[in-house]
Amino acid sequence: MGLVTSPPAAAQAHGATVTQMRLEQADDGVYLSAAVDFELPQLVEDVLDKGIAIYFVAEAELYRERWYWTDRKLAQAARHMRLAYQPLTRRWRLNVAPVPITGNTGFGVSLNQNFDSLGEALDAVKRIGRLRLGDVAEIGDDASHGVVFRFRLDTSQLPRPFQIGVVGQADWDIAVERSARLPVERLR
Repeated sequence: MGLVTSPPAAAQAHGATVTQMRLEQADDGVYLSAAVDFELPQLVEDVLDKGIAIYFVAEAELYRERWYWTDRKLAQAARHMRLAYQPLTRRWRLNVAPVPITGNTGFGVSLNQNFDSLGEALDAVKRIGRLRLGDVAEIGDDASHGVVFRFRLDTSQLPRPFQIGVVGQADWDIAVERSARLPVERLR
C-alpha cells in the first residue's frame, strides 16, 4: 500500500488552506484524502440562515507527467456538496454526490446527512475522505504522476439573483488548490 503525504500549503483566497493531503494506493485503486480549513464569511452564513443552499466542490485530477509534451490527464474525480439549513427542523442538511446537485434533476445517488449545528456540518464539508481517482491498472506505473486537488465554493449553482450579486465580492471567494506527486515506485 503506497502513501504520499504533503505538508500544509500556504493560505489562498479567504484564508483557505489544505491542511492535509494524502494519496493512497489500495488493491482496487488510488485514493485521495484531504482536509481543508477555512472560515465561512458572515455574509455567506446570513444567506444560509435564510434557507438558501450553498455548494462546495472538491475535485482532483491525476496526470501522467511527460517531459516532451504537456502532461496527460489520466483520471479525474469530483465530490459535490450541498449545504442547506432546514428552518422547520432547525437542522443542517449536507448532500454529497459525485455529480453536480441541481434542483431540476433531483439528487440522484447521493449521501445525505443531518447536523445539529453549522459547525458540525462545515467539519464534514472540510474533510474529503477517500476520493477515488481510478484503478491502478488504468493509471499505469510507467511514469511519474502528478495530482492536482482543488476545493471551492461553487457560486454558479446559487439562485440567479445571488450569482449576479456575488460578482466581485471577496466574501464568496473560498478556493484552494494543492499539487502533489505520486512516485512511480508507489504504484508498483
